[in-house]
This record gives sequence, C-alpha cells and structure tokens, in this order.
Amino acid sequence: MAAAAAAGWIWRWGWGRRCPGRSGLRGPGPGPTILLLFLLLLGPVAADITDGNSEHLKREHSLIKPYHAGIGSSSTLLWDFQGSTMLTSQYVRLTPDERSKEGSIWNHLPCFLKDWEMHVHFKVHGAGKKNLHGDGIALWYTRDRLVPGPVFGSKDNFHGLAIFLDTYPNDETTERVFPYISVMVNNGSLSYDHSKDGRWTELAGCTADFRNRDHDTFLAVRYSRGRLTVMTDLEDKNEWKNCIDITGVRLPTGYYFGASAGTGDLSDNHDIISMKLFQLMVEHTPDEESIDWTKIEPSVSFLKSPKDNVDDPTGNFRSGPLTGWRVFLLLLCALLGIIVCAVVGAVVFQKRQERNKRFY
Repeated sequence: MAAAAAAGWIWRWGWGRRCPGRSGLRGPGPGPTILLLFLLLLGPVAADITDGNSEHLKREHSLIKPYHAGIGSSSTLLWDFQGSTMLTSQYVRLTPDERSKEGSIWNHLPCFLKDWEMHVHFKVHGAGKKNLHGDGIALWYTRDRLVPGPVFGSKDNFHGLAIFLDTYPNDETTERVFPYISVMVNNGSLSYDHSKDGRWTELAGCTADFRNRDHDTFLAVRYSRGRLTVMTDLEDKNEWKNCIDITGVRLPTGYYFGASAGTGDLSDNHDIISMKLFQLMVEHTPDEESIDWTKIEPSVSFLKSPKDNVDDPTGNFRSGPLTGWRVFLLLLCALLGIIVCAVVGAVVFQKRQERNKRFY
C-alpha cells in the first residue's frame, strides 16, 4: 500500500505527466530502477503521501464543457456569473480586452472537502504589448460569493484563500518579474494593496510567464493537511512545475470556489476554460476528525508574517525573519571564517617557530 501511494505521488507530482487534470495524456514517469530506489529511500514516510490514483473528480464543484448545462442565474444550477462575464462554447470570458471591466464566476455549492485539488485551465491574452495590459485573474476559496469589489473584480477583506495571477506591476519600485502568481489567506482583517501588488499580505509567490501563450496554460492548487501547493504547466510539456509550497495553512470547509478578473486603464481577455476539483483521499487522526471544520478561522502558521513585507520609511524593503536557508548560509560563512582564521594562525605560528630555531 505504501509503495502504491508513493508511486501514485511520483506520477502525479513532478516526474510524471498530469494525470487527472487532462484526460488522455500519457507520460513515461521515472524508470523502474529510479522508482525502486526512490521507494527504498522513502521508506517509512511513504504511507503519508496521497495516492494520486485515488483522486476523484467532484463534478458538482467543477466547471467543464458544455457550460450551458451548469451555468446560469437559476438557483438549481451549479455556477453563477456576474459583471462582464460572457459564455461561449469554448471558454468563459471573465473580461474582454476592454477598459474598466469586472467579471466573476462562482460555484453555487459550498465545498465540504477537507483535502482537495483544483486544476484550472485558463488563458490570458490581448493586444497590449509589454506592460500595457492588465490586470489579471484571481482564484478564490472564500466564505462569500458573487460580491464585486476592487480585488481583481471581487471583494476586499475576504475570508478564505486567494491565488492572484497578476499581469501588471503597479509598484514601479518592485524587483518582481511579471506576470506573477501570489497567495493570500485572510480572516477578513487584511486589505489587498493594489499599489504594492499585494506584497504586504503575500505569503509566497513566483514569476510565471502565462500571458499570450500559443498553447494551453494550466494551474493546480492543492490543499491537504495544512499544506498548500501551487503548481503550473505553462510550457506545453504536460508537466507540473513548482511555484508555491507552504505549510501551516488552516482553511475551513463550507466555502465557495470562484474566479474573477478585472481591467482598469489597461486590459486583457481573461478566460477560464475549465475548473476541475478533485477530492484527495487522505486519512485524518481521530482528533482531526472530531474538529468542526466549518468553524475554523482562515489562518497561517508561517515563518514569514505579512507585516515583514512592509516597506520601511527609507524606501528599503525590509527582509523577513531568518529562514532555514539563511541560517544555513550564516553558519557556513561562520565555519569558513573559523577555518581561514585557523589556517592563518597555523601559518603564523609555524613561521615564528622557524624564526626562533634560527636564533638557537
């Protein structure tokens, strides 16, 4: 069982091709020798890894063609949309390539899964060149739905999780390379600052060149046992690439999935082709099962606090707390310094000894 679970994880996350996200895709994955060695090295932790073959598509939380069978204003249907959102036979367009547009689409049913994975097939494209386009797409798992607002077409001070696919750098002093994907968890107390591209409240992020690609672009969001992972497939290789991986994330059940987009003075087409939600088959401890997951407050137990991203008055970007890599580098530098001092001391001591011998 442990070996099967590890094999499923290897196929699903990194060396294998995307399995459940796109039907019919095949990939070689690792060879049998590499797989065997990996399983031997993995040993006792393999049982904790989710079996990728046990993921189940939850159609009631998925947006799949044909759209017209599951989208509309009726309360009996699965998805609702508002604003500039337009349905076609091939995609759901949240905003056209026009100024000052906002649109969103929201699942009608709350999700009560503790462990899940969302695959999003999307496309951002337009006539704007270089930085003359905006603003981007937001993916949501939040308490409230269908509430328009200033954060990529949806409300600010939200409760839940947001993944921002930002295409325009509002902060001219930023060193980030756009387009940029970032993650934010909010309990309603934080406000997204567009002027700083959300840097004050960002938990993690990565550069991702997803705009105006001639091939399909995908993003996967995985949440399981407090671990949040975001991966991308933007190179037409049918393989996931790491973007964000953080632990200590607490999200309640009973929230809604959605997607929104907005344009301002600059614009783009923001399209959603599909959103597929998979249930992850994960065992929880009796203590975890006894928790009322609907009452959990969205939070993150993380080394880096959002306040560590605030600029200081001098205009310098204040660094966050010491991470594992920084501690390692500091220790390495200290060790190298000690070695250099020891060598220099030994050489000086030997020279003095030789000088003293000549006087005798």
